[in-house]
Amino acid sequence: MTDLTITNKLYKEYPESYLLTYIKKCKEGEILIGNELMQMLDILLENFQNPDYRYDTSESDIRIKFIESECKHYEAPFAGKPFILTLRQKAYIETLYSFKMFDEELNKWVRLFQESLLLIARKCGKTPLVSAMVLAEWFCGELGTKALCSSNNYEQADLMFQAIDAMREESPKLAKVTRRNIKGIYFGNPKNRKTKGKFSYRNKGNIRKISAKTGAKEGKNIKVGAVDEVHELKDNSSIMPIRQALSTQDEPLFFEMTTEGFEEGGYLDGRLSDARRVLKGELVRPRWLIWLHTQDNEEEIWQDESSWVKSNPDLGTIKKKSFVRQMIEEAKTNSATKAFVLAKDFNLKQSSAQSWLDLSDIVNLETFDLKDFAGSFYISGNDFAETTDLCASTILLKRPNDKKMYMHTRYWIPESKLQDSPDDVDYQAWAKAGYITIVKGNVVESSIIADWHFKLLKEYDLKPFKSGYDNRFAKDFQNRYIEIFGDKIAINIPQKFDVLNDPMRTLEADMRDHNVNYQNNPVCEWCFKNTGIILDKVGRIMPVKIHSTKRIDGTASKIIAYTTLSWHRSEFMAIVG
Repeated sequence: MTDLTITNKLYKEYPESYLLTYIKKCKEGEILIGNELMQMLDILLENFQNPDYRYDTSESDIRIKFIESECKHYEAPFAGKPFILTLRQKAYIETLYSFKMFDEELNKWVRLFQESLLLIARKCGKTPLVSAMVLAEWFCGELGTKALCSSNNYEQADLMFQAIDAMREESPKLAKVTRRNIKGIYFGNPKNRKTKGKFSYRNKGNIRKISAKTGAKEGKNIKVGAVDEVHELKDNSSIMPIRQALSTQDEPLFFEMTTEGFEEGGYLDGRLSDARRVLKGELVRPRWLIWLHTQDNEEEIWQDESSWVKSNPDLGTIKKKSFVRQMIEEAKTNSATKAFVLAKDFNLKQSSAQSWLDLSDIVNLETFDLKDFAGSFYISGNDFAETTDLCASTILLKRPNDKKMYMHTRYWIPESKLQDSPDDVDYQAWAKAGYITIVKGNVVESSIIADWHFKLLKEYDLKPFKSGYDNRFAKDFQNRYIEIFGDKIAINIPQKFDVLNDPMRTLEADMRDHNVNYQNNPVCEWCFKNTGIILDKVGRIMPVKIHSTKRIDGTASKIIAYTTLSWHRSEFMAIVG
């Protein structure tokens, strides 16, 4: 008997079931979903046929009716409009509440699913949906229900809390019997006092918020826990106290919702690994509802626009297809946008070190002679990431009415690093060719780089306008630079996302347009090939090694130079003419 035959048979038995309607449409191809969600639906079909389970939609019907009749949207462009659930949202709620199992310890039938992991692309309404579900459970559940909203930081936890509170305020019925203060949302309204009943002060249920940084959370006794943006959590230290706080309840509810992220080896990676083992039948977790809106592969994203609904189930209603198209087009020519879009719009995990430039962007056979710039001013970028390793200094030169960036880079490496080096390059050959200076001993004194700048002044009359540096190992460089050029030239460039993001993107664009002449320096080319990017949660980028044994110091020096230029562009270009 095929899955569709089983579905049709069950559909006749439960003709009003949103879940079976959803499964039927998915099996028939009317609704397109990814393989991982289909695996969960197959598990649910097996649950229907399991004699140990019952299926009763009465509780889910109550909560669906509550959301659609009492909850309203609170943000543009839907602000003030009723919260009309889509079929997949109703199917999700029904699934969570309708499967029952007999608990011998409690000696009664209880809800099968106690935990849920919802993975869905950004801007697909995950926070409003779960917020509405928490509010529905608080009102429709048992007396004294306590709920907790959590996330990695207080601001994100507050988004869910504010969503719940906005829905509460939008409904005259709900606002009439509740109140809110700085600590949370409570039953009982001082303007409409009730002395008895579920909606009076007698009901000690509440909704509160915490973050991963709030501190110890042990000791709380809650029925509903909801954690938003799980991808930002490094470990389970903020999760386990919440799960423990649910342990006294007969029918607890624990929501985890998120998009994919960039935290390598973080909490979500482990959680998704277990979830996928459950879907494959390798791990038994019958009380865990796993609802993953994911793509089946990356190729379909670029080749088949119709596949986008797998990770964006409400594309065209909640989320605009034109927005996704725009992001896809930008991703084709921007590595940072590509990584962010694949993770956030399509739930494809991006490793901590994404490749930055294509080989075609890197290879550039152009060169120039420093003598042609004699007497000019330059901007420099200096990377001393470790003075016991490779160090780099790049000077950036410009010509009037020329969009090209002319870069001359020098490298230094301690003699001790040449022995047993894991790199597959010939430093001795590069040294003979004049690209690298091999320094005796174990350390490259950063003052040596300042002396090289002085050499450029003596030999070519090249003068530093501003020299940016990473300050971690730069004390000797600073002191020597001040001694030679004064205290107004050298400036510290913090190695932070908000500082390096824009200059690194500009350098990438210039590399793609072949507007960077780095003198066909093989060490620079090698460093470019070794450079990856890491993204923070808002999509800003910084350079990182693709492989831990490779070096990217030449790239880092160029990014520092670009950052320095961006800070002083107008003054520098005025001098260039």
